[in-house]
Amino acid sequence: MAKILVVDDEFTIVQMLELLLKNEGHSVSKSGDGNEALRLLKENVFDLMITDVRLPGIDGIALLQKARDLQSHLAVIVITAYAGIDTAVDAMRNGAFDYVTKPFKLNELKVKIERALSYENALAENKVLKTTLKTKYHFNYIVGDSDQMLQIYRLIEKVAKTNSTVLIQGESGTGKELVARALHEASLRSDGPFMTVNCAAMPETLLESELFGYVKGAFTGANSNKKGLFEISSGGTIFLDEISSIPLNMQTKLLRVLQEKEIRHVGGTENISVDVRVVAATNEDLETKLAKGEFREDLYFRLSVIPVRIPPLRERPEDIPVLIPHFLSIFEKENKTKIDISPESIEVLSRFSWPGNIRQLENLLKRLATLNETGRIETEEIPDEIKNFRKTEELSGRKAAFSDASAAFSGDKIIPLKDHLKNIEDFYIRKAIKSCNGNKEKASKQLGISLATLYRKLETEGPAL
Repeated sequence: MAKILVVDDEFTIVQMLELLLKNEGHSVSKSGDGNEALRLLKENVFDLMITDVRLPGIDGIALLQKARDLQSHLAVIVITAYAGIDTAVDAMRNGAFDYVTKPFKLNELKVKIERALSYENALAENKVLKTTLKTKYHFNYIVGDSDQMLQIYRLIEKVAKTNSTVLIQGESGTGKELVARALHEASLRSDGPFMTVNCAAMPETLLESELFGYVKGAFTGANSNKKGLFEISSGGTIFLDEISSIPLNMQTKLLRVLQEKEIRHVGGTENISVDVRVVAATNEDLETKLAKGEFREDLYFRLSVIPVRIPPLRERPEDIPVLIPHFLSIFEKENKTKIDISPESIEVLSRFSWPGNIRQLENLLKRLATLNETGRIETEEIPDEIKNFRKTEELSGRKAAFSDASAAFSGDKIIPLKDHLKNIEDFYIRKAIKSCNGNKEKASKQLGISLATLYRKLETEGPAL
């Protein structure tokens, strides 16, 4: 049984929905006013809200926004007879699960209600699983609640207890070292050392002596024997960041470590056994370097026994509202201060593409928090290039899209408004999927709807693709 709030100023619709929902075994609260509905939301927890757009008090879109702020898990279905596709798109972008247009068929609404409740139940189960995984396997280094991050948590869970080498690939700033550290902390080697080496930060000779160690007299300045990081990391994990920058000569020696579990000091003759797990990372396409002969194929296959791809932040924007309070809380602890951020600012930051990924977001938040004088970050403080990102990017696209839509549906024949809106929706879905080369996940992000909503539209009455 679900708790459902029905908000509509038409008494007959409220009565009809109440009867439908109670027959399905649900608990129903009802309101004919936006402000009254908001009060109910503050006093009760609901699983689903069905609301009209046109309401006394505050309108349905404003109610939707406030409802999602109060109860982030809440599924919302919007009923509209006004303004057409723009209103529906606005509702979906503000977090609505789905919408229906008046007049609607009860069976159509019933199906949407069932799907909304099923989807929210799945989200709740995912949230519990994420919390369980993070708690059990020390994933507190990594922040993110998106489906992509859940897959990474599951992969870490499976891989951590083995000694397999792992190759982490992702753009700069995506958190590759954090994933490597989580792998170490969740492994049987967690009591051993975790050593990080930036392979791009040292010249070849220095990198070799740091990794493998050296014997006295091996080169000028080698006044005594020194252990390398492979030896020091024995019993633990060594993280080789920017592995793609290692020269070919060094690649041969690294391959020997992976194959034989042995190293030889620079200038030495003795083979020394090491017990260390190797986790490597790169922000480059190693397959391209393979094709150019810049990276050994045998080393690549040794390193990528378990490949892990960290998605860029632009592919998981739903994680941004989770990352923002995380970074601000770190700032608060480090600076013994209190800093808040407005919901509007979070929305603006969530729309940006973040080419520098998590690191860029973190650095911007540090700057905003440092320069802030009120204790609350507002949109006025956010740089213009971030505030205007979607406006600039989408303006030309919208003009072109509406031009295409007008051309596609021009003509003298008048069809029912509902069918016309459906045609426009189908057109947009086709256009988005085509522009993303068939990638439905990217298309759903372009459309501003969830992947589940896109699949639902394709499965039921959606466009033929």
